[in-house]
Amino acid sequence: MYATDRGIEELVERRGDEQVSVEWLAERLRVFVDLNPAFEDAVERIASFLARDDADDLD
Repeated sequence: MYATDRGIEELVERRGDEQVSVEWLAERLRVFVDLNPAFEDAVERIASFLARDDADDLD
């Protein structure tokens, strides 16, 4: 199990029944980067990945 899997599992356990908007997620990512600027590149890559259509991921 990767270390990130633990965080993902915690997210599902804590918020698995919730529905969130893209705007909410974007704001949370902005806050995270403000608090952790060293992770700006990683958050940018995650956001770009999530923004793409599933078909785009196959390219």
